[in-house]
Amino acid sequence: MSETNDSLAEEKELLKSVENAPASKKISTYAKLSGPGWLQGAITLGGGSLAGSLYLGVIGGTQLLWLQPLMMVLGVLMLSVIGYVTLSTGKSPFQAINKHINPVLGWGWLIAAMLANLVWAMPQFSLGTAALQQNLGVFTGENGNYLCATALFVIATAVVWMYDSKGAKYFEIILKVLVGIIVLSFFGVVAVMAGNLDWSAIFKGFIPNFSLLNEPADKFKEIIASSSDTEYWKNTILGSQRDRMVTAAATAVGINMTFLLPYSMLRKGWGKEHRGLASFDLGIGLFVPFFLATTCVVIASASQFHGKFDEGLLDSDKATPLTEKLQGGYNKNLSAFQAHLKGSKEPNETDKQLAAMLVSRDAFQLAGSLEKLTGNKAVSQTIFGIGVVGMAISTIIILMLINGFCLTEAIGAKMGGVIHRTGAILPGITGALGFLFLWSNADAKFWLAVPTSVFGMVLLPIAYFTFFCMINSKELMGDALPKGGKRVALNLAMGLALLAASIGAAWSIWSKVKWVGVGAVGLFILLALGGHCYRKLNQKLDRIEDKLER
Repeated sequence: MSETNDSLAEEKELLKSVENAPASKKISTYAKLSGPGWLQGAITLGGGSLAGSLYLGVIGGTQLLWLQPLMMVLGVLMLSVIGYVTLSTGKSPFQAINKHINPVLGWGWLIAAMLANLVWAMPQFSLGTAALQQNLGVFTGENGNYLCATALFVIATAVVWMYDSKGAKYFEIILKVLVGIIVLSFFGVVAVMAGNLDWSAIFKGFIPNFSLLNEPADKFKEIIASSSDTEYWKNTILGSQRDRMVTAAATAVGINMTFLLPYSMLRKGWGKEHRGLASFDLGIGLFVPFFLATTCVVIASASQFHGKFDEGLLDSDKATPLTEKLQGGYNKNLSAFQAHLKGSKEPNETDKQLAAMLVSRDAFQLAGSLEKLTGNKAVSQTIFGIGVVGMAISTIIILMLINGFCLTEAIGAKMGGVIHRTGAILPGITGALGFLFLWSNADAKFWLAVPTSVFGMVLLPIAYFTFFCMINSKELMGDALPKGGKRVALNLAMGLALLAASIGAAWSIWSKVKWVGVGAVGLFILLALGGHCYRKLNQKLDRIEDKLER
């Protein structure tokens, strides 16, 4: 313990020594001391980011390159606020919310984070298994799924075990290496196709273009004109574009990410002296890797899939092993169009092409499409496979870590030790078993994923609002309360992030469960109001009791 205290004291002295140092020296020092931001990066670069980036390229080409970075900027801003509150007060956010804001919000935040950890570990095991078997060609036998799940579980558990020991530094190093592997893998993909890319269109794609809320991407405009029902395809594509644009606001930062950051900082012993480092840490550990990796995936997907289709879907003679994996999505899109026509006419060739173009793709299909560029199946599949496996393992590790923090706070135990490890191992168990026995079942997947997703989306803007209240609370923040122009600017920025998250969450909830979701939001707000009244009543009773004692 004394060794840890000495190390922390040295760290604080080092931070103090570079306060007024040149930018290069300060950045160098911050880079060496960074940590919690990389944990955020590791969880962000998971299956959701991959799938979202792949389809952004399919539906919008390079015209939507700006979307994910912009939403992540807003997410990083809110996480910076959470970090500022935690480091300024030195208090557990869960306990601070319960005491100073609302116990319903505190417990809702914790429960939503735990549910997210336990459920979203399942698709990460699925993603990792698919990459190991399809991209890397290992564990492909009869018991392949069991071997993959076991391998992922053992690796993740071994790494998480380091967090509560003298191996904590190695834990962070491993996470940084995994994030680096992910970024480099997808960089490699773009490097392979560099000579075939329209770089002017790519750079233009980083300029925010909100016109895509009202009109299809440019390439689809030309194709739609040749279809038999231009209005149908325009609305279908617009619906997909809007859905991706709006939900990006809700999913850039997950509810469990807001739980991870403050507790990873407290676990490292960070305090007021680390506030500058914390902001830098989120930039270099979260934003930069996320920006680089997702940008590369969108570029690759746009190059290979935007406005293009697998010819085997329309001509069986041209079918490839990849065609079979796309057939279900194509049939669904075409059937929806035929249902719209109601037998009045038959789909023309362009209709069929559009149905094929709008099919979602995965990492295996993107890697397969790159074989034409590399001329080598092993190279394209290996590059992608390594990156995707890195995504899966890093996300599983962080989900396990977060759950350890959640259980520790729920029970009221000290950080570290048996309780944390017990909580940490649960997502590994639910993830592995859920993937093996539940996730392939459509009904089970629905009843696990949808309620968890809705609950998390309901809580995310509420969590944002909670920290908005916390950073403006004189009672909680004391002398650390932002003042003057800084406070105005901070509140405006937080308000924008809160608005984006609220719109995204509302859109996503309505699209998934409609009035059931509205009812869930209303019920939670009523509970929160009840919690507020309960807290105020307890405060009055405490004041009366104090007066009587005097």
